[in-house]
Amino acid sequence: MKVMKFGGTSVGKPERMHEVAQLITKDNKRKIVVLSALSGTTNALVEISNFLASGDKASASIKIDQLHEHYKNFIQLLVAKEESRKKANEIIDKHFEFLRIILLISFSESLYKDILAQGELMSTKLFCVYLEEAGIKHALLPALEFMSIDANEEPQLLAIRTKLNELLQQLTDVDIFITQGYICKNARGEVDNLKRGGSDYTASLVAAAARAEVCEIWTDIDGMHNNDPRIVNKTFAIEQLSFDEAAELAYFGAKILHPTCIWPAQQENVPVRLLNTMQPEAAGTVITKEAGSVGVKAMAAKDGIVAIKIKSSRMLLAYGFLRKIFEVFEKYKTSIDMITTSEVAVSVTIDNDQFLQEIVRELEPFGTVDVLKNQTIVSIVGNEIAQTKNVLQKLFDSLKDVQVTMVSYGGSPHNISLLVPANEKVNTLQLLNSGLFGL
Repeated sequence: MKVMKFGGTSVGKPERMHEVAQLITKDNKRKIVVLSALSGTTNALVEISNFLASGDKASASIKIDQLHEHYKNFIQLLVAKEESRKKANEIIDKHFEFLRIILLISFSESLYKDILAQGELMSTKLFCVYLEEAGIKHALLPALEFMSIDANEEPQLLAIRTKLNELLQQLTDVDIFITQGYICKNARGEVDNLKRGGSDYTASLVAAAARAEVCEIWTDIDGMHNNDPRIVNKTFAIEQLSFDEAAELAYFGAKILHPTCIWPAQQENVPVRLLNTMQPEAAGTVITKEAGSVGVKAMAAKDGIVAIKIKSSRMLLAYGFLRKIFEVFEKYKTSIDMITTSEVAVSVTIDNDQFLQEIVRELEPFGTVDVLKNQTIVSIVGNEIAQTKNVLQKLFDSLKDVQVTMVSYGGSPHNISLLVPANEKVNTLQLLNSGLFGL
């Protein structure tokens, strides 16, 4: 068994869906295919929800009609037979009927989750219509029948495994299964989701639950690159990463992979392959237990960072001081990315400023609090990077003209993180690309 996940750009056009069908039939292995919503659909559904939440039902109605028209046009190019087009249109008509019905009722958070689920539900059903027309034997595995999260919004891997295996055992004569990424049921039995980028998470959870031989993540780029190819000219795909290295890169901004994707696969030691639907022959990147090599592998940047410095010569060395600091962030469910300390100060960074004012107010009794906004974390990742000779020298030689606000080194054997002003991000990545990789 293997798992293959295709994102929004991979299924965003009819011809892309046709290519996906070719990719999943290249071998005779049993496989579960995880699909995202068509590109642009989730954003449109969020926009519809925002209109409804603000009471602007007229704008919501217009957006629903526009999205419906897009799907009608999509179907015309997806399938050729009139019977298939009729079936496909009946499918989407039901989903858009639901969207129009919600114009008549009160908006709520649970309804919002239902609205967002429509994208994956439609993409998988339309893909199945095309597979049926193409004569490809398959079965639809509704994610809402096996994918679940608990009261803390954490996936229930054991329950997922049990329910998934029950469904698979009922379909022993089928080798290709289609399911939805992103969506799930919560502890109350309501439709919910795994948050944005959650289709990667779904694929990894399914691979772990099924104990698959591999989890393939198909996108529009040929693997994890050593730097951000959108803003750095010379980059290359990394052949092999460890789970730990990949998790660091994903968390600190590498867009090709969702940060949550690594954990489930790592638990069951399922290799993850990052592949390109536009260049299926490319080797891509394989993520396994083994790193393959030592030294610097790649870097990534995480935007929207806020640095908070608490200075207190009186309290810093006092017993329990750091615990009290962290309890403030815990109270407001705000995670900390980086932390540095000195004799009289502690500095931390956060990527969510929703409760910034409240956090600062509760920190002020401990000392002077300074806030620095518009920062970026640049993370340099590699196996045993902290023990690699000359890495720090090369790093700081590369950045001698860059204002570095914080440095985190030694906390992880795979990571050196720097905090720089957001307007220095592009320059920093380019300088490091030259200094560390000679590109």
